[in-house]
Parts: sequence; C-alpha cells; structure tokens
Amino acid sequence: MATVELRFSALPEHVRTARLVAAAVARRAGVDEAVLDEVRLAVGEACSRAVGLHQIGGISAPVKVLLIEEEKQFSIEVGDEAPHAVPGERASADGSGGDAEPEEDEMGLAVISGLVDDVEVSAGEHGGSIRMRWPTTPPPTLID
Repeated sequence: MATVELRFSALPEHVRTARLVAAAVARRAGVDEAVLDEVRLAVGEACSRAVGLHQIGGISAPVKVLLIEEEKQFSIEVGDEAPHAVPGERASADGSGGDAEPEEDEMGLAVISGLVDDVEVSAGEHGGSIRMRWPTTPPPTLID
C-alpha cells in the first residue's frame, strides 16, 4: 500500500495544486482515464470545503490530503481540523456557524456524492474527513 501525503495552508489558491497532484497519483495508481475528471472535481470540492471550514474557524493548521494506493482501489482522504457540530445540533451559542455554513456544507457534500460512488464522511469536535474511493485496473502484464 503506497501513500502520498499532502499538507497545504488553508488558502484557496492551493486547492488547484491538490487537484493536480490527486489526478497524477490516481492515474499512476490505475484509476480509469475516463474517471480522472471526476477525481479532480471531487478533490477540489473536498479541499475547498476544508479550506472554507478552516478560514471560518480561524484555524491555522494545514489541510491534510492522503492519497492511498491499495491493491484494487485508490482512496483519497481530505481532512480538516475544524470542530463540527454533533448531528442534530444547531449552531453554537456564540453565534458562530450561521445558517449559511451548513447549507453550503451540505451542497458541497452533495456534489461530492454525485461524483463519487464510494464516499465516507466523518466529523467530530476535533475535525472531520471525507474519504473517497475508486476502483483501479492493474497494469497489463507482459507474457513471454
């Protein structure tokens, strides 16, 4: 299992770099060429979401992206360190995280779910992550 780890400052201009790196590693891992645009778009959406959460929360920690090549699948995990409300809770008492933030967050997650068949979203008070998976095709073997 090969893993590439990418960390970047929570700035929108770094999202493009994350998309390019993800597509290059996905191609090398054996993700079908026809799916690479979806990989780029999904990673861009997940990274933009993480950057936004960091900026809203005033978090200086970097956004973390793990690109994991396994035997028959390729995974990308985008992690943030923004505290997330427990499901069913509304905005915090201090007024942070107004109504627009959850709607934008839900829209971003809907876009990702539309692009990727296998998605896991986890969130807690210490941060969250979006893990996306795609099948890979092993490289052809040469027969003598």
